[in-house]
Amino acid sequence: MTRTHLHVFDMDGTLLRGAGSVELARHLGTYEPADRVERAWLRGEITDVQFWEQMLPLWADVSDAEIDAAFAASAWMDGVREVFADIRSRGEHIAVISQSPHFFVRRLETWGAHRTFGSDVVPGTPTRKERLLTLQHKVDITLALLDELGITDQECVAYGDSTSDTLLFARLPYSVGVNCTARLRESATVCFEGDDIRGAYALGRQLLDGARAGRGCPA
Repeated sequence: MTRTHLHVFDMDGTLLRGAGSVELARHLGTYEPADRVERAWLRGEITDVQFWEQMLPLWADVSDAEIDAAFAASAWMDGVREVFADIRSRGEHIAVISQSPHFFVRRLETWGAHRTFGSDVVPGTPTRKERLLTLQHKVDITLALLDELGITDQECVAYGDSTSDTLLFARLPYSVGVNCTARLRESATVCFEGDDIRGAYALGRQLLDGARAGRGCPA
């Protein structure tokens, strides 16, 4: 059996320069209140459930066409589709695991992602805690995918930027911090700074190929 690799990407702050929820609100003309909600959540002033209770009404009656347009116009990192195409050309696998709404994240499948995972939140539907994707879910989903593919964690690399990736980075031997927070730098194997995800992917390939040893995240 031919061995493969699994590349696990966060979305917000990693593949996307901002947050999917804010990008959608920007397109719908509700950027300012969405940004206030996002900042309050980042400061720890509101819970995850309160975040969605305040954010979802800003997308009331949004259509699939509007979501498609917002997705296309969002501030993506350079090179996302090229990275996905290279991974697929090698017979390797791509998973995107994000706390953003799955209805937004799953559109990355049209760019080449094999599997996508996100929070099960929908405008007009009550928010329940059990429908939200958590830090532990990122670990559980990744381990399940490794088992499904029949490979080990030595054949997997994760890419992320913030607190939501800390448990996954701590669990896997190979990880790439992308413009990441100081806290995540402590657990990332290597770090990348820049606007082109191809640079982060190059570091991930080095880790999988054994061409890079040790940690490389200077303070």
